[in-house]
Amino acid sequence: MRIGVPREIKDHEYRVGLTPEGVKLLCSEGHEVWIETNAALRIGFPDSAYRDAGACIGNSPANIYDCELVVKVKEPQPAEFKLVRPGQTLFCYQHFAPNRILLERMLEAKVSCVAYETVTDTAGELPLLAPMSQIAGRLSIQVGAWALQMANGGSGVLLSGIPSVAPGKVVIIGAGTVGANAAHVAVGMGADVTVLALNAPRLTQLERAYPGKIKARLSEPLILAEHVADADLVIGAVSITGKQPPKLISRELLRKMRPGSVLVDVSIDQGGIAETSRPTTHSNPLYLEEGVVHYCVANMPSAVARTATLALTQATLPYARALAKRGLKAAVFTDPGLKNGLQIHAGHITYKNLAEDMGKPYVSPEQALA
Repeated sequence: MRIGVPREIKDHEYRVGLTPEGVKLLCSEGHEVWIETNAALRIGFPDSAYRDAGACIGNSPANIYDCELVVKVKEPQPAEFKLVRPGQTLFCYQHFAPNRILLERMLEAKVSCVAYETVTDTAGELPLLAPMSQIAGRLSIQVGAWALQMANGGSGVLLSGIPSVAPGKVVIIGAGTVGANAAHVAVGMGADVTVLALNAPRLTQLERAYPGKIKARLSEPLILAEHVADADLVIGAVSITGKQPPKLISRELLRKMRPGSVLVDVSIDQGGIAETSRPTTHSNPLYLEEGVVHYCVANMPSAVARTATLALTQATLPYARALAKRGLKAAVFTDPGLKNGLQIHAGHITYKNLAEDMGKPYVSPEQALA
């Protein structure tokens, strides 16, 4: 099969869909791999490394999108809409729920979209989302601490405090992979950490992992409002697979926070958890709303793109190999977890949560592929 790997064009997106090692393995299995020139130069993988691995180097995106299978990182950007074609498979993060225009364009193009964020393993976990969630969770405290600095509009709180001054208060909403990793870093910095979630066993697990260093609370509306209003830094870490998260933080609640407090909404790639959240970029990551500094960058892991690429491609490569070896239909019917990743095929929405969110008809993968 011909496999294409484009250079990402989202703002400050330096991750890449395949490393040279992954290319070498795919080429050894008889596939033809095309890499767009300088696709991974910024993270230390020059074109020569890909050539040595057996890849062909394409000088334009058109060379790459001429392939049957396109393996990338982020969802297609507007400049890429015209490059996709019927019968082609896109294997990448999709995040259709907050982006109706992207969804409509991909439906019109009759392209097949296999989304990293909804592929599951045998335990029902999300193996292709997990590594980026780990990174985003850890980064959230780092960027939150930066946003709290006075020069960024923050309140001037040092999260660790010092012996004579209390540490900053961090409230993490969600106890999944993002929330747990945020808690890990916040505890390490010496912050005053509260985690709010609906999953009681997960909260218990976190309390046991960090005895005496985390306050875990069930996320009931009044409790959430109380803790958010008193926080120096709030981390939005709620995820519902393939759907937009609920708007847990109202504009009215934000007004109760101390001016210069910070919201890092990691959930923004699926729409965000605050009424005031809107996507930002690495070039312009912050904005002020109701006196609260917002950081809502939708591709946070690209800030550490080399680490992120190495982690992501380790997870995605087995699935890319399966798609290349068997083709889309055979691959998704062989692996139920990969079938969960198929969100669009031949102009149909094949993922139920997405269809419900968008108010559009749902067609099962079996029906669509038939």
